[in-house]
Amino acid sequence: MICGERVRLRAIERSDIPNFVRWFNDPEVRRYLLIYAPISAAQEEQWFDRMLEQQGKEQFVFAVDARAGDEWVHIGNVGLHRINWKDRNATLGIVLGEKAYWDQGYGTDATRTMIRFAFEELNLNRVELEVFDENARARRCYEKAGFRYEGTRRQAAFFEGAYHDSHVMSILRHEFYQQQPTGDE
Repeated sequence: MICGERVRLRAIERSDIPNFVRWFNDPEVRRYLLIYAPISAAQEEQWFDRMLEQQGKEQFVFAVDARAGDEWVHIGNVGLHRINWKDRNATLGIVLGEKAYWDQGYGTDATRTMIRFAFEELNLNRVELEVFDENARARRCYEKAGFRYEGTRRQAAFFEGAYHDSHVMSILRHEFYQQQPTGDE
């Protein structure tokens, strides 16, 4: 497990698949994801098998758990995708499917924890992502985690009957370490 301040990242298990199916069949959860249609349990089983084959090679994907009293609750997933080992970079993706945990800082902590893993354990130098212009919640999360705006991909996606801009953001290893507390605070 990889522990953050409020979350832990753990291996995804086959028993997590019902959560994915429930989340990804909720249009509100799915709104800003690359998944644009409802999914079946069989599709998630296939995804799980592909994910296991690629884990540690082209990607690292983890479940995000948050503490609820004495229990841990699976609230989402976070991953580093399209890892380029030569140039030391990857693309971050995150989803919090449990809406009761939205707007409480869990996404920011999961993002920071995954970035720390990318830089300290994988020796990456850059983590990037794309976020839709309308997704203010995600943009705030990424900015709090230290990501910087790089540019706009105009009308990069079509959903809800219209074209939408996508913003490219990134964080570099030295920027991540510059924002860490020194212990004097």
